Amino acid sequence: ALCRACRSDAFVPLFPFTPALSELRKRFASARGSLKLRITLAGIAALVLGIGLITLLLVNRAERDTLTAQRQRELGEPVRMAAVLSRRVVELQRALQAVAAQLDEATLADDAALEQFIKTKPVLRGMFANVYVAMPNGEMRLFADEKGMRRPKLNIADRDYFRRTLAEGRPIVSEPIEGRVTGGPVVVFTHPVAGPGGIFAVLGGALRLSNRDLMSDMVDPQESESDSGALLVITDGQGRVLAHPDRTRILQPLSGDAGFATAFAAWVADGSPVEPSGIQLPQSGKVVSAAGVAGPNWMVWRQRTESELLAPLRSARHEALVWAAGLIAVLSLAMLAGLWWLLRPLTLLERRAQHLFDGQLDAQEGWPAEHGEIGRLGRVLRHVTAERAQLEHFNNQVLGKLNSVMGAAPVGIAFTRNARFELVSAELCRLFGRTDGEMLGQRSEIIFAAPGDESLLEPQVHAAFARGEPYVGEWQMRHADGGTFWARLRGKPVHASEPGAGAIWTINDISEQRRAREELEWSAAHDPLTGLANRKAFEQRAARAFEALPRSLPAAIVFIDLDHFKPINDTAGHAAGDAMLRAVATEMTARVRASDLVVRLGGDEFALLLERCPLDVALRVAENVRAAIAGIVLPWEQRQLRVGASVGVACIAPDMPDVAAWVTAADAACYAAKAAGRGVVRNASARPPSDGSAPLAGAAPEQLALGQ
Repeated sequence: ALCRACRSDAFVPLFPFTPALSELRKRFASARGSLKLRITLAGIAALVLGIGLITLLLVNRAERDTLTAQRQRELGEPVRMAAVLSRRVVELQRALQAVAAQLDEATLADDAALEQFIKTKPVLRGMFANVYVAMPNGEMRLFADEKGMRRPKLNIADRDYFRRTLAEGRPIVSEPIEGRVTGGPVVVFTHPVAGPGGIFAVLGGALRLSNRDLMSDMVDPQESESDSGALLVITDGQGRVLAHPDRTRILQPLSGDAGFATAFAAWVADGSPVEPSGIQLPQSGKVVSAAGVAGPNWMVWRQRTESELLAPLRSARHEALVWAAGLIAVLSLAMLAGLWWLLRPLTLLERRAQHLFDGQLDAQEGWPAEHGEIGRLGRVLRHVTAERAQLEHFNNQVLGKLNSVMGAAPVGIAFTRNARFELVSAELCRLFGRTDGEMLGQRSEIIFAAPGDESLLEPQVHAAFARGEPYVGEWQMRHADGGTFWARLRGKPVHASEPGAGAIWTINDISEQRRAREELEWSAAHDPLTGLANRKAFEQRAARAFEALPRSLPAAIVFIDLDHFKPINDTAGHAAGDAMLRAVATEMTARVRASDLVVRLGGDEFALLLERCPLDVALRVAENVRAAIAGIVLPWEQRQLRVGASVGVACIAPDMPDVAAWVTAADAACYAAKAAGRGVVRNASARPPSDGSAPLAGAAPEQLALGQ
């Protein structure tokens, strides 16, 4: 049948609807970002927020008030039950008191009379599970329960409640104990039987906790709908369960019940008050209240879950939220329809704005004829269209001039924003061996030689711009082929008040200038012949060490004066002398640390500045240098040239007046070494020698390693 329908002329295939569905999807996607939909959604959100919050606040307030009222109602139940239980205890005690008043010593002494006496008290026997009469020594005279009367051979003198009854002479309600005759947990009521000679017997009655003789019908779940979920428990003053719907909980601690654990802990922390007027106790998700039973100091506990108490109100809240949701839906649809109608001119304006700069429509065609905000927006857009054409013409002229300036500039020029190149000149591309396509959009870190240089540059640039000054600095840059060169970097922000607007930079190669400057600086501090530091560098370094006292201790100056050097110049020539000086410099440099300063003071005079060097080490270094110089053999025109050295050592002292005194001490020690016969090392602070030679500046020089 389907095939016949397909062949019939009346059949219309489904495929023609596919373009319509596609168009519908496009319109829906466009509508998702429309102003009308956003305003509608904002209105719906406001309705949801307003109506929802008001509904929730009202319902939550009703829940709190209802819960407070229910707590007060729940508090009244254990108070009422505690009062009932207290009256029952009093009734039982009065029953024992009435019977005890009728018992005399003669009846007690006669077994048959005693049995007859108890038989005539059916009310008393009906109130207790069992009744007994005991002598003051604890011997039980008679025991009566539902099985009849008997005289068990039992002594209860060790029972605490029995001793208290005799000692205090008043009725006592015992703690829950294990019954010795019937077994099982019981609570015993006692009353002393007294005569002229004092207490001659104790009358007692027991209630079985497992049968709930005393608490019958008090702990069973209530039959009424309002109390269907209530749980009632009775405990003694220590929290042991006396009555519970679950009989296995008898004599168990209430703290072990999860439904009462927190409430019981709070009650104990408050001093375990037995309060007949009732107290409310905290328990998560529960309403727990308790009241004390005056006399035996029992506690009646009542518990209900909050969810049960609030169930009707929560049902009402659900219904209120459903109605609120329906109201919001109706209002939202009405708002959407109204906005769609009111904002139709905005749709026309949007369609016209789509062709604002494409030239398909005349500048004055297609605008909605509206007043108010939409009409003003249309006029503004028409004005913008005209101004944009003028601005594009002006920008084209400016860009042409800017490209001409940047192309003719002899230095590299770049504009950066957010540490990325946005404009580069031809000279800048030439400096780095890159095309503008390879640099535009790239991070500026690609031009630095070291990876961390850009992060070091950034705080310096920020500080200079913050002072209102341009940044100027010298950095090592990297060429595209991997080579490096030094460049002077100068930058200035486009707008001082807007750091994010970017900065203009100029870069020029200063490798030659820097090399010339470094050579000039080196020659100013070094001897051109030997490459050692000169006198000026020595004086500056010694002055810094002296100024750093006492942190610079220990430190020493070693003065070295070559012996027999003048004959080399006189006989072999100055070229030989220069060669010997270079050889001496090489040997000296090889005998000291890299941090020590080796100096040529002039002519054949040298010096060492040894920082962080104690005296014994300085003397050892001086001796090594002296020995190395003495061991130099310089071949020269079939001759072998040799020199010696006289060495003076002076350590810096905290009491020296100035650096000149330190230098003078070293010079004097060197002079003393020459005076002692040359080729020796002398210390400026040594003791006078045994040979009686002249002292040096208050201390005699010491001769070390004469080299003979």
